[in-house]
Amino acid sequence: MKELEYPFDGAFILKKRRKLKKILLEENCTRINKHIAVLGGSTTSDIISMMELFLLNAGIEPTFYESEYARYWQDAMFENPELERFHPDIIFIHTSSRNLDFFPENTTCTETEMNDALDSQYEHFKQMWDRLTEIYHCPIIQNNFEMPSYRLLGNSDAWDIHGKINFITKLNCKFYEYAQKHQSFYINDINYISACYGLDQWLEPSYWYLYKYAMCVPAIPDFAYNTVRIIKSVFGRNKKVIALDLDNTLWGGVIGDDGQEGIEIGHETTMGQGYEEVQRYLKVQKQLGILLTVCSKNEKENALLGLNHPSSILNPDDFTIIKANWNPKDINITQTAEELNLLPESFVFVDDNPAERTIVESQIPGIAVPVFDSVEECIRSIDRAGYFEVTSLSADDAKRVEMYKANAERIKLQKTFQSYEEYLTSLEMKADITDFEPIYLSRIVQLTNKSNQFNLTTKRYQLSEMEDIASNNRYIRLCGRLRDRFGDNGIVSIVIGEMIEQTVHIDLWLMSCRVLKRDMELAMLDELVNQCIKRGVDKIIGYYYKTNKNAMVSELYGSFGFTKVKEFENGDSTWELETSNYKNRNHVIKVNEQEMAEK
Repeated sequence: MKELEYPFDGAFILKKRRKLKKILLEENCTRINKHIAVLGGSTTSDIISMMELFLLNAGIEPTFYESEYARYWQDAMFENPELERFHPDIIFIHTSSRNLDFFPENTTCTETEMNDALDSQYEHFKQMWDRLTEIYHCPIIQNNFEMPSYRLLGNSDAWDIHGKINFITKLNCKFYEYAQKHQSFYINDINYISACYGLDQWLEPSYWYLYKYAMCVPAIPDFAYNTVRIIKSVFGRNKKVIALDLDNTLWGGVIGDDGQEGIEIGHETTMGQGYEEVQRYLKVQKQLGILLTVCSKNEKENALLGLNHPSSILNPDDFTIIKANWNPKDINITQTAEELNLLPESFVFVDDNPAERTIVESQIPGIAVPVFDSVEECIRSIDRAGYFEVTSLSADDAKRVEMYKANAERIKLQKTFQSYEEYLTSLEMKADITDFEPIYLSRIVQLTNKSNQFNLTTKRYQLSEMEDIASNNRYIRLCGRLRDRFGDNGIVSIVIGEMIEQTVHIDLWLMSCRVLKRDMELAMLDELVNQCIKRGVDKIIGYYYKTNKNAMVSELYGSFGFTKVKEFENGDSTWELETSNYKNRNHVIKVNEQEMAEK
């Protein structure tokens, strides 16, 4: 819904919240259901209603648990049957500088006394986080602290040991250190958001005196949106690709008319500096595993000429795919998505032209189209929208761009073979298919939350849940890594099967779309059957749960030789395979350095 995309009109959303919610709930779309517990140190009702709208718009249907006013500590630290029955998928602790009870407002305190107060305030929160983790085993989001509304010591408040700003800054740093050491713990940076909004407005005291809100009501949509950015990322709702226009987006001017020497990029001009900063910002996105592509109405030779400008930060090698032609841009993006085996809705389209933005947005449902009127606004528009919120960063993320570029080389190679099997053999593929290893658990969890197309059950897991599965002998677990002559694709496939007597029930089967049609699924199947036979399992039961994104695997079990035993009106189905007399199906991938031989 456009009204809920950044930049949004917060006043409009607050006023029309019921109508917007009704429209969202009437949409014919599939959403994941999540239980979100909000433990507040101040009033949270309007915050929850805003979070609900942004989550629904992101494909997440939330059910909320809300603590009573300022009961966050009691709900977390004491027995709470209601919260335990709620079984939260994520816990959000909404506290602010109003909840700092240990700060000694006494300028005669010694440095030791001030440090003791700081440690006590930190331990107050740390004990709560540790207990919540022990009981609920789910991600925790914790606000840091915004700056106070006044400085008792003036500028010295920032550095003097008695200053509240000094106290808050040190406490925030302790929170950050905890986050660095604990997975599934995330900081909601209200210190930054309040500064962007304007601290005087954010902390307008009448809202606290009248309603016990830790911020002004008009700021609540901005706060809720920032919080939802984290939740979306945790549950795999981030974007993956930036499709970029060129003229007046990555440089000033029109390369076809002005030539390489006539476009603005670099320190020589005011506008050129702006375009250089945009390019630097985008270049760093690659380190997060974000794919950059070009979608430009241009002759390709002119596009390359602009990207090879001496002052250009981005060059042709930074882009996974370059579409520079005169086709409609929505068609180019759709074709790019097909070549990358990604959904068009995983794209962010960046173009200075409002007409092009409108066309693409109307033709590709779910695509993100940031709005900006000048180069100075471009970075802010992309960054504040939070398309690529980082909640985990694995080694595979950093290598993702090179992996997709290697895929493009594989596609070129494929065209030189008449036989597809000859092509697969030429890739010299090797797979490591093993039980889950601790070092890969974060990547495994990340895959479960991001993979939508080749995902038979679309179950989502948090790290604590995956750790429990990894330590439970009731499960058969397979983690597949694929390498070939072009490079390492990383962890690309996960299978989890639960053993009940002599039967394995497949809870999860997924594969990254970047290795589609390379028989990795057959290699995983062979190893699954092999593990089942070793454990005396004579039957495998597979489940397909239909979503609006995984139709491509609706008949996968049938292609494996399973027999369909149930089919439901909603498109779900159940399949069975006897392990006796099974013959290996993979003949092109060496698994664990051994060529798979037909039984």
